[in-house]
Amino acid sequence: MSADRPLLLVVAAALIDAQGRVLLAQRPSGKQLAGLWEFPGGKLEPGESPEAALIRELQEELAITTQPDDLSAFTFASHAYPAFHLMMPLYLVRRWTGEPRAVEAAGLAWVAPSDMGAYPVPPADEPLVRALQRVSL
Repeated sequence: MSADRPLLLVVAAALIDAQGRVLLAQRPSGKQLAGLWEFPGGKLEPGESPEAALIRELQEELAITTQPDDLSAFTFASHAYPAFHLMMPLYLVRRWTGEPRAVEAAGLAWVAPSDMGAYPVPPADEPLVRALQRVSL
């Protein structure tokens, strides 16, 4: 890893519905990696904890409300992109208030982990998908 490659810390959520499906959001056109599917979440603001950032991002991106007790740390991804190194903790979320809607995404899909291979994801998300496929949700 290059020492001059900045570290980017983002946080993501695997929202899990009553059928054990996970919510994926499609990156909108005009953004880097447009059209790929990802877990909702985003960048931390200065001084913000990962949990606070995820609660804020889920409100902004999906118009849902979550509480700190709704977030369960699951795993993380560490991936070197050409311009930066991404570190991304993934939280499981089974409780929220409101109906998720695509505020910023091009679309949303509830997907069984076994079917996630049909949804192209960014390289950093691939180990997260594999981790979800190995557990019973």
